[in-house]
Amino acid sequence: MEQTKQLQDSFMPEKFRVLSGSALKVLAMVIMLIDHTAAFLLVKSASATRTLFVLGGTDISIYRIMRDVGRAAFPIFCFLLVEGFVHTHNRFKYGRNLLIFACISEISWDLVHKGTFFDMSTQNVFFTLFLGYLAFCAVDYYKDNQLMQLICMAVLFAVSWNLHADYSYRGYVFLLIMYWLKEKKAAQAVIGTSWLIYEWKACFAFLSINMYNGQRGFIKGKWAKYFFYVFYPAHILILFLIRRMLYQM
Repeated sequence: MEQTKQLQDSFMPEKFRVLSGSALKVLAMVIMLIDHTAAFLLVKSASATRTLFVLGGTDISIYRIMRDVGRAAFPIFCFLLVEGFVHTHNRFKYGRNLLIFACISEISWDLVHKGTFFDMSTQNVFFTLFLGYLAFCAVDYYKDNQLMQLICMAVLFAVSWNLHADYSYRGYVFLLIMYWLKEKKAAQAVIGTSWLIYEWKACFAFLSINMYNGQRGFIKGKWAKYFFYVFYPAHILILFLIRRMLYQM
């Protein structure tokens, strides 16, 4: 019933709802790869950063285009996290996997950002997703106690503020917006975009989110599922190694 209500609330006509959960995962991964290739690799390329044209006073380059395209990845991953929370059969195991891969991904993240295996000044986006997931669990567990909901969300907000994970507290609040408005897709798109207005290109993610058809899709089985966890730290490590070979840094 809840799934049907969410699908009916989509602002996309039914004939355009052609993306399964698996298709959204692949799309988000490709967009993330485009973004990170620019951020971690092409930022050092003179040809990629050369201005192609000027639009509204902003220099547009291949690098800029790829980074702007990449803004759509995070909202899609947040949407998928909400879907995962709603439909998982084991919330503890789901959260445990997020935390495990947050710790694993930190090695690649620190290497690409700081050139070291361990640095506490910044953390990867898995930690932001994990804090959001904990907030979902708290809100659902204390659904009859608003005070406890507020206390849990406030504590997790403070953690997200001080943790310096990717997207920081803005990402944490965005996850709450996606969760609270999961059955109101138009409001979700408007309020979510407004919250991420500093990265307004992210609004295009809501087009694909509203093309979701409610189907799981072609990704089935444990190994296929874990591939999408592994992809995050693996692709960052590969980009780091390529950058080291090309630019000795």
